[in-house]
This record gives sequence, C-alpha cells and structure tokens, in this order.
Amino acid sequence: MYIRELSLLNFKNFEQAEFKFTDGLNCFIGNNGAGKTNLMDAIYYLSFCKSFLNPVDAQNIRFDQDFFMVQGKYSRLDSEETIYCGLKRNQKKIFKRNQKDYKKLSEHIGLIPVIIVTPSDTNLISGGSEDRRRFVDAVISQYDAVYLENLIRYNRALQQRNLLLKQFAGRNTFQLESIEIWDDQLVKYGQAIHDGRMIFIEKLQPVFQHYYELISGGKEMVGLKLQSDLLTNDFSQLLKDSIGRDRMLQYTSTGIHKDDFEFELTNYPIKKFGSQGQKKTYLVALKLAQFDFMKEISGLTPILLLDDIFDKLDKNRVEQIVKLVADDHFGQIFITDTNREHLDQMIGSLDTESQIFTITNGKVDN
Repeated sequence: MYIRELSLLNFKNFEQAEFKFTDGLNCFIGNNGAGKTNLMDAIYYLSFCKSFLNPVDAQNIRFDQDFFMVQGKYSRLDSEETIYCGLKRNQKKIFKRNQKDYKKLSEHIGLIPVIIVTPSDTNLISGGSEDRRRFVDAVISQYDAVYLENLIRYNRALQQRNLLLKQFAGRNTFQLESIEIWDDQLVKYGQAIHDGRMIFIEKLQPVFQHYYELISGGKEMVGLKLQSDLLTNDFSQLLKDSIGRDRMLQYTSTGIHKDDFEFELTNYPIKKFGSQGQKKTYLVALKLAQFDFMKEISGLTPILLLDDIFDKLDKNRVEQIVKLVADDHFGQIFITDTNREHLDQMIGSLDTESQIFTITNGKVDN
C-alpha cells in the first residue's frame, strides 16, 4: 500500500500543493506551525474521511475560502486507486473512490489502512475513557466492517433510548415496553462489540510486549486491559437493574459505551507511575503493534505516519525506533521534524529510499 501523489487545495494553511512520494521514507521538515502536521492530516483524511486534529470539517477549509479539496493516488495490491474528498461550506462532504461517490462513508474505512503516531496520543494515557474507546474502536473498525456496523447500530440504539428517557422525564410518563425495544438492540450489538474488543486485546498483547522491549531495551511488562461491566455481568440484566437510575439520570448508565481500557506497565497504571519516556515508548510500541495486527488481518501493509514522535525520547530509543521502521517489514513511512541536521543524520544511517520536503508557511520545496 503506497500513496503516490497528494493534491491539496485550500486545505488548512495550504492554498495549493502537489506532492509525489517515494515508496520508502518521506520526511516533512519545517518550523512549528509551517504545516507539516497538516500534511499528515490530509493523508489521514483520505483514509478515515475525517481529520485527526479537528472533527469539524468546515474548520479545515483555508481561511477566507469557501471549499477545500484533498486527493490522493494510491497503489493498492495490484490496482491503482484515486481517493477524493471535497467540501464546500454549508454543504455535504463529498467522498469518492475512482470518481464514484460512496453511499456511506463507513464503506471506505479500511480500504487505505493508516497508522498514525502523534503528540496528541498522550491523551490515550492522560485523557478520559472516551479517548481510549475511540482508539480501540478505530483500530478494529479498519479491518472488521461488521464491528464498525455493530458500533454504528449500537450508537443509534443508545441515542434513541436516551431520547426516550428524556421524553418520559419531561412528560412525567414511562413505558417499559418502549425502552425494552432498544434494550434488545443494545444487547445484540453491544455483546458483539464486547467480544470483538476482547479478541483484539488478546491478539495484540504479545506483539505489543515485543515492540516495547525492542525500543526500551528492557524487560518491563506492558499491558492493555479491558474494564467493562460485561466482564462479570449479563448485559440484558444490567439494563433491567439500572432502569431506575437511568430514569433519574435521563440517560443509559451501563453498557459498552462506558467501557475503559487500563494502560499498564509492570502491572501498575502507567498514567500514575510511568516516566515521560516510558509513556512515549508505550504509545509508540502500541501503535507499532497495531501496525502488525492490521497488516496480518488485512493482508495490506499500512502507511505509517510519525508526527513529531522523537520529543521526550532519549537517543537510544530514537535510534531503535528508526531502525525498526526502516526494516522491510514496514512499508511507506512519513516523518515530521523541525531539525534538518537531526533528520539528515537519521536518513544517512539507513539503507532505504528517502525524500525530504521542506515546508514553509503552507508552501513546499523538495
């Protein structure tokens, strides 16, 4: 899987830009705020139909412009793919594959697998449970279309159940039969989602441990554990038992939408006991394990985006990461950095095809 060309028009701080990439290592160099991360976001956009930086699509349109366009040309297995995304203000987003519109954006997820490592990944450790659920769900959804569909249907049922609870409270009425219709939907799709999360963690764990040891040079044990009411309880019974509380709160207080994931280092929460270097190593190892997992499941080599990942890591860990990703096991890689000398030294030590793009205020030189 490779992205050959990228075209931008009025996307964030880029008025217009064209890129042709190598199959190996592609580097974006420039000062902070120049637009390096925006280029990573454009590549991400073409895989996930959304930004990893700003969920409000219209805010990705360049200032004082009415639309943006992002287009990528890919080599995927034995075929060429053109993916197009366009948005005009106050209009529906257009997403096309080979000039054909998608009926549902969910149909596109997984076609162009991408793994991204960014400074904002620290939210996976320091943030709330929603950040961790979103990460796990995004990983599984890229290779399991049924899981994604179950997630969409579960969230719709949850929204309807919560709406009913609010309506009942507002009218001072209650109909258990109406609630039970949505309970059945939550149980059906929620149990399947729970099972998918458990299988994912079980398969990811040994690969995750392997990468952490390679990067850190140590033998610390890393872990990712699911915290869920469904581990020890029947979901249907949980919903029945919580109905009184749900009526009072006016929302559904139990279910897989309340799950969390415990990030552990030697059986302790890394959030409380890990150093900055350990946390960064943990996250990079987690993403590389995700890479392996998706590659095995999909049969495609994901595109790897490494956005400013070397901050807070010592020299040895940086060298280990660079050696790892330059291996033939990984495919096309994109890296951002602010230090040209650092980048030249890194590339000079590798036996891989590379290309450097200098980014200055939304403009590119290479």
